[in-house]
Amino acid sequence: MKRPRRTLAACLLAACAAAGFGAALAVTGYAGAGTGSPNQSTTVPTTTQTTTTATTEPPSPPAPPPPRPRSPAPIAFGVTVGGVKVGGLMPGSATDAIEAAYARPLVLVVDDTKRFRLVPSSLGARPNFEKAIRRARLARPGAIVPLDVAVSQARVRTYVGRLGDQVDRSAVDAHVVIDGLRPRAVESREGRHLRRLATGRSIRTALALNTRTPIRLPVDFRKPKVASVSLDEAIVIERGSNQLLFFDNAKYDRTFGVATGQSAYPTPLGDYEIVIKERDPWWYPPPSPWAQDSQPVPPGPGNPLGTRWMGLSAPYVGIHGTPDAASIGYSASHGCIRMRIPDAEWLFEHVKVGTPVFIVNR
Repeated sequence: MKRPRRTLAACLLAACAAAGFGAALAVTGYAGAGTGSPNQSTTVPTTTQTTTTATTEPPSPPAPPPPRPRSPAPIAFGVTVGGVKVGGLMPGSATDAIEAAYARPLVLVVDDTKRFRLVPSSLGARPNFEKAIRRARLARPGAIVPLDVAVSQARVRTYVGRLGDQVDRSAVDAHVVIDGLRPRAVESREGRHLRRLATGRSIRTALALNTRTPIRLPVDFRKPKVASVSLDEAIVIERGSNQLLFFDNAKYDRTFGVATGQSAYPTPLGDYEIVIKERDPWWYPPPSPWAQDSQPVPPGPGNPLGTRWMGLSAPYVGIHGTPDAASIGYSASHGCIRMRIPDAEWLFEHVKVGTPVFIVNR
């Protein structure tokens, strides 16, 4: 059965009114809560939320690439380091050139035939190549850059001392020697002595300046006492065969029979010379056991020295005549060289003080 339209409209109106009234109550009840006045109007605060937005910084630009190492510039033209031309060279090549030049040995000169070579490293020389190259790179064209070198003075002194042992030599007097049985004159020779302090200074200076000019060693020369000798007469005595050989102007002249010392008193071997000549000499007992009870003997027929005495530089030994001609040819004397009286007189006239006498064991 259909309801009348009026009734339907009234129902819709009532429902709307009820809904609006409930909503009003809900709103009024919230606002008045806690105030006890349902009719009081309360303003509800409005909360505004702030939204924070993260700030994004712009990306950093890429780092620039590291700078490329600059190639070293060549050394200015005309620059020298320790006397070595390094102008226009790169530092590495300049270092090689200086090291090669410094490694060259020093040449030490004594005379035209005697030289010594000295390697700098043997003295512990330490050049500062790096420092020199740094200076050279900053130097102006044509600059002269020194080379700092450390040198051990103790090692230099030690080397110079050993060098002096090889350079030093004694002076040699002119003299006569014997080759086999033939006398020969030897010329004199100057002696020399190395000046140690001056030599050390010269070596250290050459190492510091890096110079390799040959160093002529400073020496003091010593003159010989006998500058020259002329080989006129010479005597060679063969002790074993009891013979005396006489040489005139370095040439063999003649041979004499002699008597030499017996085994208990042998004639001494060696090189001597005549130091005294006496005619009709006195004989004086030598300080020897065999003559301790003897007395001096004046000149005359019984004199043990005969008529001539030629004393040698060997103590208490001489060439003389003898009245005992039977002893000639034997080892019968007390050390002297006996001759027949006529032979001793002839020899006396042909020799002089200073005549060399060689006594050999033949």
